[in-house]
Amino acid sequence: MSVSKLAASIAESPTLRLNEEAARLRDKGEAVVHLGAGEPKNKAPINAILSAAAKLNAGDIKYTPTDGIPSLKKALIRYTEEQYNKVVGYDNIIVSQGAKQALFNLLFALLNPQDEVVIFAPYWVSYPEMIKMVYGVPVVVTPEDGSFHPTMEDLEPAVSSYTKAIIVNSPNNPSGVMYRPQFIGQLVEYCEKKGIYLIMDDIYSRLVFDGKAAVSPYAYSPKDIESTKIITINGISKLYGMTGFRIGWAVANKELVSIMTNVQAQTTSCTSVLLQAAAEGALTGIQSAVETLRMTLENNRNVMMQELGSFTGVKTVKPDGTYYCLPDFRAYNKNSVELSQFLLKKALVVTVPGKEFGMEGYLRLSYATTVKDVKQGVERIKWALDPSSPNEIYIGERKLVRDWL
Repeated sequence: MSVSKLAASIAESPTLRLNEEAARLRDKGEAVVHLGAGEPKNKAPINAILSAAAKLNAGDIKYTPTDGIPSLKKALIRYTEEQYNKVVGYDNIIVSQGAKQALFNLLFALLNPQDEVVIFAPYWVSYPEMIKMVYGVPVVVTPEDGSFHPTMEDLEPAVSSYTKAIIVNSPNNPSGVMYRPQFIGQLVEYCEKKGIYLIMDDIYSRLVFDGKAAVSPYAYSPKDIESTKIITINGISKLYGMTGFRIGWAVANKELVSIMTNVQAQTTSCTSVLLQAAAEGALTGIQSAVETLRMTLENNRNVMMQELGSFTGVKTVKPDGTYYCLPDFRAYNKNSVELSQFLLKKALVVTVPGKEFGMEGYLRLSYATTVKDVKQGVERIKWALDPSSPNEIYIGERKLVRDWL
């Protein structure tokens, strides 16, 4: 079959593929522990459910304005003012089918063929593929000190006359590291001076631990929303654990939002009014669900760090937020794809290879699950890899004996 060379070059989503593999094994009755998914166990906030139910009960599920229903955009204007201390208007916001579509629309609107976008490793798996899908060129910057935290000295050599944008995800998927306020300030100043778009993927910005808080990038720029190069991307998926509702948004200048709206109009027309109503309910309802989720994740993070701390040969940078950590498993296998496949086959634990995030030899482990799964998952990984761990283990009802070390 003859297909587009560009389409053929785009990699599949490893996280979605692993979710499907885990579901297939569970359907077969296997006792799989899933440490690969960025999906918590919480229920959607009650206000979100009630708002969606009201739409269903009314039976009025029709087309909406391409850029989002006015009542949801009003809630997002308030959210932007409260969380970023930035005043924006209806024309500065576009609602999309998840933060992923908002980011894709933005890249589609910004990039010409061969324009470059700088991304920091470790990076979210979709960044390079999305950039390539609109004929851009991803330029990866890897921190020299192994801390997962880039510096301006790391960045500046990677910037060229072709650089159109820099994407920042802080706290970061997959490492959980949050970039320091000083660095965010330096980035903002640099991008405003150079005329480079600074795309802030803030999907985890309120899921931060240890009393820390993410900073508003707008605090470092005197420019208004129409003249700044700062663009923010966000959504309800991670903030409220509403992954299946697929509502995200972008905040940018009016001209750019207008172009993104045209892109969305010609692809998906609009976002479901039912799901927008749920997002509005979540944003305007009682916000205790966010803090409950954040506290659960922080506790799970602590358990994950404790379990990994007793693991010989594994080094882990403590996450500042998100659902994930990115331990260094190079002492056992420098090929993260092989290692991930081995752990799934031998220990029935789903992990995500670090290669997908630009960090070969690492594995992304998610603690957005239960404490029981975190403990069992790390115990199984230790059993499969660490010679000092017990030689036998029970997985489900089966007693397994390690015979490969």
